[in-house]
Amino acid sequence: MKIKIFDTTLRDGEQTPGVAITSQDKFKVADALVELGVDIIEAGFPSASEGEENTVKEISKNFPGKICGLARCTKNDIDACIKTDVDLIHIFIATSPIHMKYKLKMTEEQVTEKIRESIQYCKDQGFKVHFSLEDATRTEENFMIRTCRLADEMNVNYINIPDTVGVCTPERMRHIISMLRKEISTPLAVHCHNDFGLAVANTLAGIEEGVVLPHVTINGVGERAGNADLEQVVMGCKILYANKFETNIKTEKIYETSKLVERLYGIKISPNFPFVGDNAFAHEAGIHVHGVLAESSTYEPITPEMVGAKRRIVLGKLVGMHAVESKLKELNYDVRMKLPIL
Repeated sequence: MKIKIFDTTLRDGEQTPGVAITSQDKFKVADALVELGVDIIEAGFPSASEGEENTVKEISKNFPGKICGLARCTKNDIDACIKTDVDLIHIFIATSPIHMKYKLKMTEEQVTEKIRESIQYCKDQGFKVHFSLEDATRTEENFMIRTCRLADEMNVNYINIPDTVGVCTPERMRHIISMLRKEISTPLAVHCHNDFGLAVANTLAGIEEGVVLPHVTINGVGERAGNADLEQVVMGCKILYANKFETNIKTEKIYETSKLVERLYGIKISPNFPFVGDNAFAHEAGIHVHGVLAESSTYEPITPEMVGAKRRIVLGKLVGMHAVESKLKELNYDVRMKLPIL
């Protein structure tokens, strides 16, 4: 099954506390995402400011057919997106009881009417529509089904199920997606946050049940604990499911894209972050080094070259002779003589 990758590094990723990147840096990231093979890039929230609107417009002009803009279900927000000439407008409104009561101060009927008006307005202007039920995983199921049926009947391009505060489990995500696929025919997306460390697991669970548009960010950047990261979602599809789920991502460019975002966003990647952390392909313990040097798959699930990274043999407390020999060869020393045991 073909999976399209929706990257929101430039929108949700920029909402990371402490991150504020320049327009020039946003262009660099957008260019890298296109080179990586991302299908849809959410470039920003145009109504946030005039500067944001201008930046999204420039990105859209440079990468036609790939750019999405975010908008609340209001005419002003949608108009700001329209001015940027994006290919896809991502409209959202909260549907959970807690959001409707305390944030929107709206009833289910009022929210439903807002959804109807906003979808129709986007379509009347000739735009494709990506509709999100904010806080979907805390939304009552009957209301979730009704709103999704409405969006489906209005022929939106995608319906997104966000786990806005990261409280979903893989089991519940499978249930939600399976339930909705019986009710609607519109392609489904998921947008998972990592508050309980389950963003990737929930995203993959959604894909297992038929989601075709996972939302991801480079390095998992995003609000609070972040989002599902592109690196693990893409490599999970490729390796854990043996290419049952195919993407357009050029995986050998993952590492360099990760490092670009790390530098521009100023957020240091954890050393043990899968695939792109400094220790992801580093080995010190003698038994592990011996195994990896003999056959890398003994202690590596993939080769580092698959993501554009490199293996490191580290000399430390638990090092063995094979690591010493490997390091000496790396430094161009002659190791034909038998090394003494110290």
